[in-house]
Amino acid sequence: MPPVDYGRAAGEGKARPELADIFRSHGESYRRTHRLPASHLKVMRAVEVCRTKELGGHLKKCDSCGFEHPTYNSCLNRHCPKCQSLAKAKWLKKQTSELLPVGYFHLVFTLPHELNWLILSCKKLLLSLLFKAVSETLLEFGATHLGGTLGIIAVLHTWDQTLKDHFHLHCLIPAGALSFDQSRWISARKNFLFHVKALSPAFRRKFLRSLERAFDQGKLKLPGQSVSLANDKPWEQRLAALRKKKWVVFAKRPFSSPHKVLDYLGRYTHRVALSNDRILSVENGQVSFSYRDRKDKDRKKTLTLDAQEFIRRFLLHVIPEGFMRIRHFGFLANRAKKQNLSRCRELLGLNPALPEIPDRSTQDLLLELTGIDISRCPNCKKGTMVIVAELPKLRPWNSS
Repeated sequence: MPPVDYGRAAGEGKARPELADIFRSHGESYRRTHRLPASHLKVMRAVEVCRTKELGGHLKKCDSCGFEHPTYNSCLNRHCPKCQSLAKAKWLKKQTSELLPVGYFHLVFTLPHELNWLILSCKKLLLSLLFKAVSETLLEFGATHLGGTLGIIAVLHTWDQTLKDHFHLHCLIPAGALSFDQSRWISARKNFLFHVKALSPAFRRKFLRSLERAFDQGKLKLPGQSVSLANDKPWEQRLAALRKKKWVVFAKRPFSSPHKVLDYLGRYTHRVALSNDRILSVENGQVSFSYRDRKDKDRKKTLTLDAQEFIRRFLLHVIPEGFMRIRHFGFLANRAKKQNLSRCRELLGLNPALPEIPDRSTQDLLLELTGIDISRCPNCKKGTMVIVAELPKLRPWNSS
């Protein structure tokens, strides 16, 4: 297949390829040769039509020079690399208002790769068990070692740098706990929260207990099977091997400031698998993208995959419909977060009222993120682009 022509923006060189270009060029052949669930088909279709005439939009005209151009709607699918920048910006603004003036710890809990086959078959259930096991482990340690309730932000990550399946939770934890009677803020040590050697077996024990319970209740059913894994003779052998295996819990250095926390959060929250800027080329049925080799001092390298294999790896990370990748626990749990944060702020000498978050327009957010004023005419650079007509969708569309 010849190289894809990605077109040129006015006054610019050849645009870099995007995930949408890969799906448009190679998605149809992939769909013909692979039996895909509806969720995967929906993601591929959403990315393919994002910001195209199929989704409709507006015709804009410059009030100075008369220049016209269409602006098409976004698909808003959370797997689309082009649709998450604004959502991330809004989320980070909210998180900024909720930061406490303390250190923040970063812990990573990883499931053994021996479980990958089961997770991919029962993704919603197994990933829910991961959140449950991690949160219960951390809250139990907070109660035992600090005598209070931790605050936890947990972010699900399902991929490694080369897009293979690698299921783990990144947890951001303020360096302290709210006492059970909410009368004190209990500070943690500056450079230490809990021993990972103690966290690891506790995490393993809680996850495997929940997994066994799901097994006993017949919930571990594989796609296309009418019976559960209860008739799978090697099941007990697999569990025994998982009990013996050392599970990985990794503690990174505490963040030096709350703003470093946000810099980190922005990399992991509103993104699935990879961003468009990592895709380097799509030529002759091959996709090249950049990655960092964690085993080689984090050096930046290039990996080239057959387009079909690239798509397969990307689709490993489709999140089940309605599944929340970012969850809050402890005193940051949504049901009482506002009240708990106000109390924490008061105990830490701050105004208990959370800062107000100004309601900012899409235009203002894009200007802040990119430095581009989308209302300014790209032709004369002086006039303002004004909507003069609606461009209807070509067909009904569901972005979820």
